[in-house]
Parts: sequence; C-alpha cells; structure tokens
Amino acid sequence: MALKGKESSELAQVLGKSRSAFIGAAVFSFFINLLMLVSPLYMLQIYDRVLASRNETTLWVLTFVAVFLIVVYAALETMRSRVLVRISGQMDSLLNARVFTALFKSAVRGPGGGTGQAIRDLDSVRDFLTGQGLFAFFDAPWMPLYLGAIFLIDPLLGWVATAGGVILFSLAVLTEIATRDTLGEASTANMRAGHFVEVSLRNVEAIEAMGMVPAMLKRWQGRRAKMLQLQSLASDRAGVITALSKFTRVVLQIAILGFGAYLVIHDHITAGLMIAASIMMGRALAPVEIAVGSWKHFLTARSAYDRLNNLLKAVPAQREFMHLPPPRGVLQVEQAIVVPPGSTVPALRGVGFNVAAGDIVGIIGPSAAGKSTLARLLVGVWPPYSGKVRIDGADIMTWDRERLGPYIGYLPQDVELFEGTIAENIARFGEVNAEQVILAAQRAGVHELVLKLPAGYDTQIGPGGQTLSGGQRQRIGLARALHGDPAIIVLDEPNSNLDNDGEAALARTVADLKARKRTTLVITHRPSLLASVDYIMVMREGLIEKFGPRDEILGQYLRPAAVPSAPAMTEPGRGGVAAVNPV
Repeated sequence: MALKGKESSELAQVLGKSRSAFIGAAVFSFFINLLMLVSPLYMLQIYDRVLASRNETTLWVLTFVAVFLIVVYAALETMRSRVLVRISGQMDSLLNARVFTALFKSAVRGPGGGTGQAIRDLDSVRDFLTGQGLFAFFDAPWMPLYLGAIFLIDPLLGWVATAGGVILFSLAVLTEIATRDTLGEASTANMRAGHFVEVSLRNVEAIEAMGMVPAMLKRWQGRRAKMLQLQSLASDRAGVITALSKFTRVVLQIAILGFGAYLVIHDHITAGLMIAASIMMGRALAPVEIAVGSWKHFLTARSAYDRLNNLLKAVPAQREFMHLPPPRGVLQVEQAIVVPPGSTVPALRGVGFNVAAGDIVGIIGPSAAGKSTLARLLVGVWPPYSGKVRIDGADIMTWDRERLGPYIGYLPQDVELFEGTIAENIARFGEVNAEQVILAAQRAGVHELVLKLPAGYDTQIGPGGQTLSGGQRQRIGLARALHGDPAIIVLDEPNSNLDNDGEAALARTVADLKARKRTTLVITHRPSLLASVDYIMVMREGLIEKFGPRDEILGQYLRPAAVPSAPAMTEPGRGGVAAVNPV
C-alpha cells in the first residue's frame, strides 16, 4: 500500500506521525530475521558436531543457547506486533472524527454518499496494519540475508534459491496484474449492491405493503450476480497462480535437497549444511509466499486507502475561522444559484432577498418551485453554486458550523429522529439540560404529548423514531429545532403530518416566535399558518415571483373568504423578478 505523494497527503501526514514507530518495527524485523537463523545453525551443529562427536554436553549447551535465542525472537515478534497495533490505533484515533465528518458532508453534497463505506474502509486499512500481509513487507528486505548465507554454503544452492525467489515474486506480480482491475470492479459492484439494500430497508414499509419484495430481490440479485461473477473470475485467476506458487515451492524444496545431496555425495558440503540451506531457503521465500497469500487483503486495503484518500480530498477539513458573535438573525441572500447534488439543472436561479431580524416569512408556491432547496440553502446544507447567503452580514460558509449550529433551528420536510430518548433527540444529542428540553417542548406544544408516553422524556424511540407516529415525530422534530432558543428558524412543511390539534399547536408556536422576535421562515401549502407571518414569498420555477407584506400578497393570491381556514391557492400570475423586502 504505497503512499502516493501529494495525492494522499492527508493520509500520508497521519501515517507520517508514526514514522518513528515504523522505523522501530523495521529494526525489530532485522533482529527477528537474524534470529531466524538460529534454527538452521542449530540443525547444522547437531548434524555435524553433536552426532559426529556424540557429546551430550555440547548437545545441552547448544539446545540451551538455541532456546534462549528463540525466546528473544518471540519477545521481539511480540513487541513488533504491539508496535503495529499501536500504530493502527493511533491512525484510527487521528482519522475517525475526520472521516466521520467528511462522510456526512459527502452525503449532503451528493446522492449515494450516505453509506458507511468510508468507516469500513478505515477499518480495512487499520486491520491491514496489524495483519500478516504487512509483516511480509517488513521481512522481504531481509531476503538477501538468507540468500547470502546460502551462497556461503555453496553457490549452486544459492542460485537455486535465488531462482525460486524470482519465480515466486514474478507470480506475485502476475497475481496483481491479473486480479487488480477485476477485484476493483467487484468491490464497486459489492458497494452498490450493499447501498441498494440500505436504501430499500429505509423504505421497507412501502416495499412490503405494495408487494415489491420480489422485484427488489430480483434487482438486488442482478447486482449481486455481477459482483459474484467478477469475484469468481478474479478468484479463478488467483487460484491458478496460487497453485503454481505452491507447485514451485515444493519443486524448489526438492531441488535444494536434491542438489544438496549431490554436493554431499561429492564431499562439497556436509549433510548439516544441506539441511541448513533447505531451512534458510524456506525462510528466505516465506515473505513472498505470505505476500501471495495475503494479496487479496492487500488489494482490499489499497482500494480502501484510495477511497479514503479521495473522500478526504473531495471534502477538505474546514479551516478555522475567527469566532463571530452570536447572530441576531439578519438574513441576506445575494443572487444565489443552487444546483442540487447529482443534478446539472439549477433549482434556484438567482434568488435574492433580505429578512430583518425578528421577521416571520411565509414561503408558498407550487411543487418543485424550489422551496425546500431554499430551506437547505438558508441553513447551509447545500452551498450555492454562485451568490451568497449572509447571516448578520457574514457569509454562512465562513461560519464555524459547530458554533453556528446552536443558533439555527431547522425542521426538514422529511423528519428524521435517531435512536435514543426523546430528551436526547430534543437536545440534539448534546448535554441534556432538563429545563431547556422542557422549554423547547413547551414552545413546540408537545410537552403534554411527551408526558403521556410510557417513560415521558426518557422514552426510547428506536431507530428512526419508529415507535412514534409521523405526527409525533414531526412535533418532536419541531421541539428539536427550537432547542436552545435559536436566532433563525427554518420550517419546511412543518404541518404535513399534523392533525387539527397539532396544527393549532404549531400556529401558537409561530405566533410565539413572532412575539419573541425570532427570525423564522415557514414553508407551507396551508394558508392557515400564514396568520402570524409578516411577509410572504411566492416561488415558482426556482425564482421569487412575489415578496411583500402578508396582506398584500394574500390579496393577490388567495381568495379572501378562505384565508382563515385552508383556502385553495389560485394560480399565480407571471410576475417579475424577486422583490426586495422593504424592511
């Protein structure tokens, strides 16, 4: 797994912090490989000295020294393993937060980015750092040590061992060439099949209710079959090469013993040297054999390394910005163009307007007018392709997200709660302050509803809030948006799942926000929520068609008799470009 200069600079810097530990592991590897000569030297002494002299004292002394050196070898092997474990642990601790954050930002920026593959890639790289494959890389440089020792025994045996090493190394390279692209395609196909299952499970109720399981199974099987076909092809190629490697290994062992016996017969070497040469050749070729056996794991780790590198390059770490004072809630949008992730067509086309601190703005318009895109733009989820969004005069992209987040309240159209208690969800999984949690719930009109649940605020809601109804999730999501009394609140269809009681509570919440001068933007299809707004924005086809005082816009777009209840929206006319809020 090579580090590729600038292309992998961030990962290289993280691994570079363990450079001294890697050097230590390499030093351990030198002495480990040196001590591996104990076994052939012991065999040499047994055959040529002990058996010839029949001296028991020599036998015991040699055995004692050999066992002592093997104990030292085992200790060094343990220490090397512990060093590599510490390296992998340090790498994980330095990267896990960065990868986790980059994964979330990648999911926001592009469709299909919301899988946990990056976390699995981090695990793959970490596991490789502690596996046998990396040991082969540390041991391979010491092959000349064993080959040199064999040459000292006899040049003929040295050339036999060297030829074997070249053949096995060539087979390892052939394995790389034959399987690299195929395994890469198989890995990509496997990730796509896994992502398909994850998406399907998120929509399991609709799939089950409409009898779509067989169709989804057929599509998944098609994607999985492609992955299995590619893996089988790569495995078949690797299997042939592995068989050739084993065949070569056995032939080399026969050859070293055969040529050794020939040299013994002609009195060029002793029987002990023949056995020692056989053992040393095995040790010299062991790293190559381990590398061939671990090649699939190496390719997996390398692919994971490249994907991690690409992710971190695509989502650079946010640089530190100077801390700004808490926002008052002044919003300015300057000719913003927004292209949704995965699309090439702008959903917002040069939108510009101002909202004064404390104003309540209702946003209406037909479907696909760009209302939800505008909501994502205002809270900084989708960056503008061009233009600016400013909070209190500062570009939202220059705010520290962790510091700005508590001052933003956002209720998306599709409310997602998370496994945990209701209190934890309302508190945004930060420190649960009972007073703030209850205050947010009261302002959202959900306090009484929560108290009726089995464990009140300590009720576990399960993954995705599955134990709650859609209306309950939406109302608790509203309380989460109001937690901490944020300065800017963006509500995207906050009443889409509410009954009459929930809608009445929501209307009281909007009125309360108006009374407390909290800048609020409410996207709605129901005019009943517009009673408390100061201004109304009408959107169509990614543009602001009208923006003005509530009564003026209502008079143009809604039938007056229907305003108190839930009137049908008339077809808006083709107005001009966006008007600017006069406030």
